[in-house]
Amino acid sequence: MGDVLAGIHATWEFESDSVLIRFERGIRTPKLFQALRERRVPHEALASVTLSPGKRGTVVLHAVPRAGADPLMEAAAGQLKDTGDPYRLVLPAERETLAEYYADELRAAIATTGPLDEKEPADRYLVDPPPAPLHFKAYDGKASFDGAKVSFRWFWTGASSAKWKAGDQRFGVPELCGVEWRSPEVFDGYLRLLRRGDRQQPAQADHDPAAVVFGLGYGPVHESLPFAAAVLAAVRTSGSGPTVDAVPAPVPVMASGRRDPADIADRIRHLGELHEAGLVTDDEFSAKKAELLAEL
Repeated sequence: MGDVLAGIHATWEFESDSVLIRFERGIRTPKLFQALRERRVPHEALASVTLSPGKRGTVVLHAVPRAGADPLMEAAAGQLKDTGDPYRLVLPAERETLAEYYADELRAAIATTGPLDEKEPADRYLVDPPPAPLHFKAYDGKASFDGAKVSFRWFWTGASSAKWKAGDQRFGVPELCGVEWRSPEVFDGYLRLLRRGDRQQPAQADHDPAAVVFGLGYGPVHESLPFAAAVLAAVRTSGSGPTVDAVPAPVPVMASGRRDPADIADRIRHLGELHEAGLVTDDEFSAKKAELLAEL
């Protein structure tokens, strides 16, 4: 192939063994795309290709990645919105015929190099993860990853007393067996490191020294998801994570019980600061405050 197909927010360059996705930079481009900049996706990393009608006079070319082929999509675990999916190329409807041509070409390339069963997971990551170093601010601390270790430095304004007692944390990649990312776009989002042989991680992320919690304006997708993907890829490369064919044992958790009143007070104080800054509406403030008080 070797041709270029320009869409909205991204351009796909079709090469002999891969698709090079270059994301645009602009105020309307999703921040995750801007953070990724570009991604080279080998044909063997793809399971299938679809072309379907989009919204408001568009069509969508969607390259579906194989399970286990991309650490970013594995970390996302289906939580990305369609508009934030880096494997979707949105095009004007008048380019549907051209898009169908490239979809057929890509399907042929996948059939030549990819698995016979599109559900067959990849035995290794085929798409490169975002490069380290990476860092972002969560609600209760700053998370940093230098390629070899993950560090959590707690904020006095947000960290629970359990985390303050544990102190700032550092985890070498060989200590880890995985990463759990819950999108900041849903209630109680967090990034949790899964430690090898650890069967006693607290149920609540705000009590777990191996986790940082998100919140309004903290741990946004374009920062926390690439971070999670980079750590996950490092764990897999180090050989400390579970193999694709293995099913990791569930991590038992401690009973949650009631939260520490000091933790609740900290959360309410921070919620009040967001309310005063105009980042939380009156209704949101009242509802969340009542919810926190109910946990006492």
